[in-house]
Amino acid sequence: MIFKKNKPKIFCIGQNKTGTTSLQKFFQDHGFKVGDQPTAELLMDDYIARNWKPILKYCETAEVFQDFPFSNDFLYVLLDYHFPNAKFILSERNNAEQWYISLTKFHTKLFGKDGQVPTKEDLQNSNYRYTGFIWKSFKERYGDIEGDIYNKENLIRTYQNRNEQIKYYFKGKPNFLIVNLSKSDAVQKVADFVQIKPLYKEMPWENKTETL
Repeated sequence: MIFKKNKPKIFCIGQNKTGTTSLQKFFQDHGFKVGDQPTAELLMDDYIARNWKPILKYCETAEVFQDFPFSNDFLYVLLDYHFPNAKFILSERNNAEQWYISLTKFHTKLFGKDGQVPTKEDLQNSNYRYTGFIWKSFKERYGDIEGDIYNKENLIRTYQNRNEQIKYYFKGKPNFLIVNLSKSDAVQKVADFVQIKPLYKEMPWENKTETL
């Protein structure tokens, strides 16, 4: 047996497009039960209303969780309190510019028209999960912006501020790991953090728009 029994909850709280899907694959490959993403995303209204009970109930369904709502603000504080043995992983890109490029490319591919970055109307009319879901999620994270909704300065500032808030909250706590999944030591860092023997040396590259 290479896996530790009675594994604690693991919350991957990095922003979308920082390798969270690759972390999902890593944990699945290593025998962890990962939360069902469509179910988690449909907790959108509960998150916006700060109705935490359904989210906490969902957290009882698996061992590892990533992307929405765990990539949104402040939920990690509640989870750290409610699950005192939980571990938290903040995935980062090499820099905020790289993250911004990845996000806009990904959204253009999924929701844009004719190779253009999506408009507010494009997101409002997208039927991902249900019509308007993407815009509701985007607005909750970046604000209700008119015109240039992918304003580079605003999105990068939001990304950087969230990461700094997380680092400040977890400063000095042993249940917190910062990892850049493009680095050669990423697999070993994550494996050591959750106390398992890794099955491979390089992090799987999932949901890619360009390099990690």
